[in-house]
Amino acid sequence: MFNRSDITRNQCQLFGGQAKLGYDWWWHSFTAIDSATGEEKPFFIEFFLCNPACGGAEPVLGQLPANRAKGVKPSYLMVKVGCWGEGARQIHNFYGWEKIDVEMGVPFSIKAGECFLTENKTWGRVSLSEEEVDKHPEYMSGSGELSWNLTINKKIAFNVGYGAGNLFRKLQLFEMFWHAEGMKTEYSGEIVLDGHKYTVDPKTCYGYADKNWGKDFTSPWVWLSSNNLTSKRSGKKLENSVFDIGGGRPKVGPFALNRKLLSAYWYEGKPYEFNFSKFWTFTRTKFESSETEDEIIWHVEQKTWTNRMVTDITCKKKDMLLVNYEAPNGKKLHNRLWNGGNGKGTVMLFHCGKLVDEVICENVGCEYGEYDQQ
Repeated sequence: MFNRSDITRNQCQLFGGQAKLGYDWWWHSFTAIDSATGEEKPFFIEFFLCNPACGGAEPVLGQLPANRAKGVKPSYLMVKVGCWGEGARQIHNFYGWEKIDVEMGVPFSIKAGECFLTENKTWGRVSLSEEEVDKHPEYMSGSGELSWNLTINKKIAFNVGYGAGNLFRKLQLFEMFWHAEGMKTEYSGEIVLDGHKYTVDPKTCYGYADKNWGKDFTSPWVWLSSNNLTSKRSGKKLENSVFDIGGGRPKVGPFALNRKLLSAYWYEGKPYEFNFSKFWTFTRTKFESSETEDEIIWHVEQKTWTNRMVTDITCKKKDMLLVNYEAPNGKKLHNRLWNGGNGKGTVMLFHCGKLVDEVICENVGCEYGEYDQQ
């Protein structure tokens, strides 16, 4: 069953070849409530480590023109924070490896400057002025200031199985690994964005926590997840449910597996999994992502011998970001990687040909992008 906690997968994985060419990131997203108006706003916090063996006292930025010309690989901790919806933005601060304290054991921890992250708590402050943004395009950042102090309670996991198990991690066979220790996570605490306070409540945050690591990214890149679900059958909120879909074009060594997704749907305590690596389930996947003038659209159909899941999600571009990352080799090929937290849609679940439920999804975390054609 996929709902198995394994915090060893949340350890820092930047050893061996991935220390010289690798990244490791911990992602957290959730919805907060404006303390003054009561309105919802989704936020994200990410700690992104890159190429520790190439680092020093100061961060090495791969998109700096001089470094691009020489093929210099990036090396740093990037703390990426931001929000979606009105005023959507991403704000980046960077730290050199000599100024980063990483606990490689269990539980992991990362500390640099004012920022800290471990399994059950995080706090920090990230700030960048408009002048700094204009002066340093290599930061790939917007402007603003965001501070936070949160506790983290991971409730439901998506353990993808042996593909991210101990042996595969040690051999570093996949180009991109994934583990969602908290595909349903309860956060509590406070966010302050540009001096404006937001409260994070565990019952209304619809939180999510996962991590990715490896030597490169995937293209296409697909992610969909929500635990704000309402049953069309009963009309009630599903308090013990969450779905999570991710993948694109995984690579094992030099071999690419075209258009593969890993998916899990925890439906009121019952597990439904669509995992291509578990070949005995005969998982088949079809997915399409498209872009209109105003929206990004996802359609995913997955089947096993006994189950079928059909997911249709849309998110308005005005609520999304073109999220920025550079790969450990210094290349920035994802330049239209759409990322949002306000997706909406439906999921239909079938068992042995019969409809189990059709569910209305809100506060959907969503992502889609493909590499530049060149």
